[in-house]
Amino acid sequence: MGDFNLALVIVAVVVSVVVLLVSVYLLVNYQHPDDANQAYFPKLVVVLGLTVAVLSILMLPADVANRQACRKAVYNGACSLTLPMKTLWLVVYIVDAVLVFLVIPFAMFYYEGDQDKSVGKRLRTALIWVVASAVVCGLVLGILYGLVGKVDFTVRHLSSSVETFPNSFSGFSSGQPCISSLPRQCAASTASSSSLTTWTMRATFPEYVVALTTIVGSVLFTIFGGVGIACLPLGLIFSFVRRPKAVITRSQYIKEATELGKKARELKKAAEALHQEERSGNKGRKWRKNVKAVEKELLLLEDDMKALEEMYPQGEQAEATWAFTVLGYIGKLIFGVIGLIISIAWVAHIIIYLLIDPPLSSFLNEVFVKLDGVWGLLGTAAFAFFCFYLLIAVIAGEMMLGLKLVFITIHPMKWGGTLMNSFLFNVGLILLCSISVIQFCATAFAYYAQATAAQEIFGHTLQSLRGIKYLYKYNVFQYGFVALAILTLFYYAIFWNLELRELSNLNPTVD
Repeated sequence: MGDFNLALVIVAVVVSVVVLLVSVYLLVNYQHPDDANQAYFPKLVVVLGLTVAVLSILMLPADVANRQACRKAVYNGACSLTLPMKTLWLVVYIVDAVLVFLVIPFAMFYYEGDQDKSVGKRLRTALIWVVASAVVCGLVLGILYGLVGKVDFTVRHLSSSVETFPNSFSGFSSGQPCISSLPRQCAASTASSSSLTTWTMRATFPEYVVALTTIVGSVLFTIFGGVGIACLPLGLIFSFVRRPKAVITRSQYIKEATELGKKARELKKAAEALHQEERSGNKGRKWRKNVKAVEKELLLLEDDMKALEEMYPQGEQAEATWAFTVLGYIGKLIFGVIGLIISIAWVAHIIIYLLIDPPLSSFLNEVFVKLDGVWGLLGTAAFAFFCFYLLIAVIAGEMMLGLKLVFITIHPMKWGGTLMNSFLFNVGLILLCSISVIQFCATAFAYYAQATAAQEIFGHTLQSLRGIKYLYKYNVFQYGFVALAILTLFYYAIFWNLELRELSNLNPTVD
């Protein structure tokens, strides 16, 4: 048993190093050329944020493996060299909250500051904004913790009088579970409803910070995750359907390129007009709305340019480029179909296991248990994959809503073309939603993740906090998640023909 626990500690250290290296790799390959050899502090924050987010997702499978390491022990203290999971959970999520509400906003304010100002002025401006935000957050947390920072556990009060230890146990039965013959409430099965009572205790401040952060993340996760769980696979599949069927002619290419050139000049004029308004100090709500509209039109223009380049590959390797384009769309179809199966499994599991009371089946919980029976870490790996899929769905949902809704700022992630402010925004969103993803997975897979430290934090303390527990008691987030997933599915079904007509001019084909 000790050898197994030592191996678990070694695996945790190795995985942490690998995650750090992968985060650096993503930063190097996704960053925009304009950010090369500069913006080192935002880059450090991005690497740290990605590492913390990925490790937080991996901690739940590690928590399950940590519990399994001691599954044959009579009590937890009988195991040595196990990971202190509850302490690790609190440390990771306090770091998560500090990054989301303090460090990342500071890095974004500094990065987006007026480049004409000195470094000192940009640092001072960013620090003022962050300190003001910290004071407001601290006051809100302190007031809420002082007023309602308590946990109300519903317990059953059982009692029995003290009697001499009996020489024989033959007198005990289901009707007489107590030592005394007098009627006592010493068994939960025979206790009356009046034995139910509320046990109140104050939550620790770190647990309360995690709880409130989880609530904020849960709102975003419900919106973006509910939309993303449907649009992620369907977007890949529809991308295959809308793919260019053949290489266009040169005349068609010139015609389409001319139209895109006109759009580019119009956007340039609009951007210059907005820049003039900014210099004149006219930066009201209308100006910010127009800036977001121009940014989204520019993003769509870039996508149109990429689609045009795919339909008319140029250069000596044109045929090879076209072949890779075709293979890329086939890959999207394959991953889209796989993702659709996973999305359906997720929604079905939520309905079967969480929304129907009592649950019809433990469904995916049983699948993970059986996979563990095949190989020790197979179920844990599948469990981690399902959690990661939810996090990817959140990013997909944010991208889709950002394109459709004007009041949501879009921050695209592009290979070799992602600015640091977009990187910081998406890392902050991932960090904020990662807590909610873990809480959601701990609830959805409660049978598989039972008796873990995550269950103690998210399954007991969080769901018993005053003012918060009703959101979980009535499955508000689960209902919202499923409802948005169904609405997104209807959106793709209803507006599919309309989108095809809009995109017909961007994908001309040769008969």
